[in-house]
Amino acid sequence: DWDDVPPSSALEEISEEEAVQIIAEPLLPLQSSTLRDYVDHSETLAKLVHLGVDLSQVEKRQKAGQLLLTLDFEKDIRKILLFLKDVGIEDNQLGPFLTKNPYILAEDLEALETRVAYLKSKKFSKAEITQMVSRAPYLLLFSVERLDNRLGFFKNELGLSVRKTKDLVIRLPRLLTGKLEPVKENLQICQIELGFQRNEIQQIVFKTPKILTASKKRLKQTFDYLHNIMGIPHHMLTRFPQVFNSKLLRIRERHMFLTFLGRAQYDPAQPSYISLDQLVSLPDEMFCTEIAKASIQDFEKFLKTL
Repeated sequence: DWDDVPPSSALEEISEEEAVQIIAEPLLPLQSSTLRDYVDHSETLAKLVHLGVDLSQVEKRQKAGQLLLTLDFEKDIRKILLFLKDVGIEDNQLGPFLTKNPYILAEDLEALETRVAYLKSKKFSKAEITQMVSRAPYLLLFSVERLDNRLGFFKNELGLSVRKTKDLVIRLPRLLTGKLEPVKENLQICQIELGFQRNEIQQIVFKTPKILTASKKRLKQTFDYLHNIMGIPHHMLTRFPQVFNSKLLRIRERHMFLTFLGRAQYDPAQPSYISLDQLVSLPDEMFCTEIAKASIQDFEKFLKTL
């Protein structure tokens, strides 16, 4: 039962995995190694399978299989399904949603409704709430206090307006459910190790929220290559932060090819300027014809020499 869990503070580190372990011991021990063995004997499981729940995935989640065996479809599950439909989860998405988060079936309906009401009170539209819950299935397992603390953390830490904070978590709702420690570390790396100013970090994160949860090693390696090898200044990286989402190998291969052709020009003041966005986002064919002014065969031949 989730009511026994003290509200998390904004600074308490708790992951989705840890959160979903805060479930009371189920009454029914799981004797079999697989839920499939119970489907013929359990109307609840049969109906969940009919909905599209993947039991082979559910049983990989801690204590989820035992939980399902303690629930009654009509008494416990139907009301949660109606609630999820009301939140905006489509019929054909209910199975995949419950596969990712079976624990919601054990939640108190009133608590779930209170959390949705809180999001509405913060002026998230129905469509925005649907999008957030769909993309971060554990979102509604967290208390109003936690959600409120999280929104406050991102607003204050990044110095964003209320509107921009909302926009940030709509685009990456797992910021509300994941651990805060990696986020804080990435913000420190951007400022101390990579040398971005606070206002630059604000712009980078707002344009590319994934930077907050990116691998620290990859973040540093990508910056090192862009800034120290390619000579891209901070203000240009701030303008095109999506470059940090690209594979370093892709950046390296394309930059080396352009260098080989004498076309590696990333200064917007120069006539043959190539934007970082074009460098990383175009498919190989278009990159070759439009940016490198070469054939895809030339590019492939060049890559073999590396």
